[in-house]
Amino acid sequence: MNKIRVELGERSYTIASGSGILKDIGKSLERFDFSRKAAIVSNPTVYDLYGKTLRSSLSDSGFEIIEIILPDGEEYKNLSSVEKIYEQLLKMRFDRKSVLIALGGGVIGDITGYAASTYMRGIDFIQVPTTLLAQVDSSVGGKTGVNHALGKNMIGTFWQPRLVWVDISTLHSLSRRNFLAGMAEIIKYGIIWDSAFFDFLEKKRETLLSLNPDDLIHIIRRSCEIKADVVSRDERESGLRAILNFGHTIGHAIETATGYSTFLHGEAVAIGMHVEAILAHETGLIGSDEVSRLQHLLKTFGLPFEIPAGIDLTALFEAMKLDKKSVSGDLKFVLPEQIGRVRVQGNISEKIVHQAIKKVLSAR
Repeated sequence: MNKIRVELGERSYTIASGSGILKDIGKSLERFDFSRKAAIVSNPTVYDLYGKTLRSSLSDSGFEIIEIILPDGEEYKNLSSVEKIYEQLLKMRFDRKSVLIALGGGVIGDITGYAASTYMRGIDFIQVPTTLLAQVDSSVGGKTGVNHALGKNMIGTFWQPRLVWVDISTLHSLSRRNFLAGMAEIIKYGIIWDSAFFDFLEKKRETLLSLNPDDLIHIIRRSCEIKADVVSRDERESGLRAILNFGHTIGHAIETATGYSTFLHGEAVAIGMHVEAILAHETGLIGSDEVSRLQHLLKTFGLPFEIPAGIDLTALFEAMKLDKKSVSGDLKFVLPEQIGRVRVQGNISEKIVHQAIKKVLSAR
């Protein structure tokens, strides 16, 4: 088992990863000061696959368990789903020492974390991510939240988990599309932080797509190391942490403009990274070779990198203006200066942003 520590003082926690470790989580939780009341929050698909193993592990360690099963999909990442969690917790008299366990992808993790942060003004929760994207990104860092029809993740809190438990064997039940969506966030880490990691992804495409366990463990561990390092330095996104949003200003806007029903989150981020790389080229930060390398890597992993021709560009720009990095209407983007280093850039005219978007549209 690999362990990475997210250093945040009294809010520090461990990311544990390995293959076939889900059955061991109950024993790991015995050291915490939880009451023995736990709620597993999941969706029907994931719970059918892994709920029995998780429940058995918890029961063997003396936990009294309830299940809260939410519908599957980004469109259900809303306050209505949070209300369903509250209702079950209140009915079962969960208190401040009870614990929530998020079993699923990023949607389940974000909803569960938000519910945990607000129920009784905050109770503990555990992340058990079962998708690649959640394992390398959304389960780490303490961002929780839900969507609104007008904006992605605009309602949320910072609330750190007590533990992140990553069993890579869950990836074998993941659809190819969901696996590739997770690769988008992994590619992001290479662009923003580690050029050698980007090189590794270029060289290891075939073994990664065949789910080679050694290479999977490496990319998950390295991604978590990078995110843990960034979050430890800047927990609440007052500066450095904003670089983790490379591709997200455009990506979130695409998700919002398409009603959260067309693209998976990683797919939207892949398009966003391509647009923001072109924007960096338009503003003179990087050369065309770096843009081409990113485009090629996205393409070889089967990720979309073009904005759909039919998208409402007015709605796209309105969604971008709601981005949390923007201040007083000034659009801010995370732009690469080279592979392995980025900057947060404001004061970019809408005209230049339009030009970058049109270049991606014209690729169709």
